[in-house]
Amino acid sequence: MRILIAEDDSVSRLVLMTNLVSWGHEVVTAVNGRDAWRASQEADAPRLAILDWMMPEMEGTEVCRRIRKSPATIPPYIILLTARQGAKEVVEGMQAGADDYLTKPYHREELQVRVQVGVRMIELQTKLADRIGKLEEALDRVKRLQGIIPICGYCKKVRDDEDYWQNVESYIATHSEAEFSHGVCPSCFTDVVQPQLDSYKATHTATLKTDLA
Repeated sequence: MRILIAEDDSVSRLVLMTNLVSWGHEVVTAVNGRDAWRASQEADAPRLAILDWMMPEMEGTEVCRRIRKSPATIPPYIILLTARQGAKEVVEGMQAGADDYLTKPYHREELQVRVQVGVRMIELQTKLADRIGKLEEALDRVKRLQGIIPICGYCKKVRDDEDYWQNVESYIATHSEAEFSHGVCPSCFTDVVQPQLDSYKATHTATLKTDLA
């Protein structure tokens, strides 16, 4: 998992980076809030961010607010890191848009658990987004069969969006996932198939009588 860490203190930043790398993560670093904000807006921005609250140029809470207002399809999971311990500060951080809150000094194991929770949430979001995308594609295919469909009154061929005429089976197969199994309806059997069978029997019987004569 690519993780963005924004920490102005070099020692704290190094400790964070060392821990995350040891757990198999790829780290992107920022030394102030403005750099963190810019990194979060990159096309391949990390899906998880650990932001220090107190940073030069832009505080972590302001970075959170800006990220939440940005039009990203799937916003990053944000862990806010700070020395503030009061309930008021926790509420303020969460209201700014943080998903989790970790107080300094923190235990290495606690950091690992919080990051693991973030990774699981991101994986669930990704799966959900993928399923929604597939559902939207399916709905789009269904919608393409709605509305007025031009059909020939004689041969019953259908005109597509590119002004080509094709039989109904081809049109529906192109615009949906339907498959056809052919049969004969009762009316067609009476009007078409039965006369052909009767004609064949009559011809075959006459031929047989001629041969016997």
